[in-house]
Amino acid sequence: MSAETASTMGGRSRSRRSRTVSRQRRALAIRLIGPLTILAGIVWAVVQPYRIALIHPHGKTFYYFLIEPPLLVVLMGVVFMVCIAPGLLADLERS
Repeated sequence: MSAETASTMGGRSRSRRSRTVSRQRRALAIRLIGPLTILAGIVWAVVQPYRIALIHPHGKTFYYFLIEPPLLVVLMGVVFMVCIAPGLLADLERS
């Protein structure tokens, strides 16, 4: 085996490792989007509790009870974790 062939094989091995590491980082990022979104909604609810109409109902209309932004953020994090992330991870595994 020549030195040229050996260096090419070593380059392929490094390239595969870097692709594997990159794919693992992408998968980790996808897995973290949902929980981080849920955490952001909870932190928002704690920092600004007046935004949650169930806690402070005075002067609030039905719309405020129906649409509460911090709780919607938590809901979207759950929807991402349950519905979207599994498909993204499956596509990432196939590629």
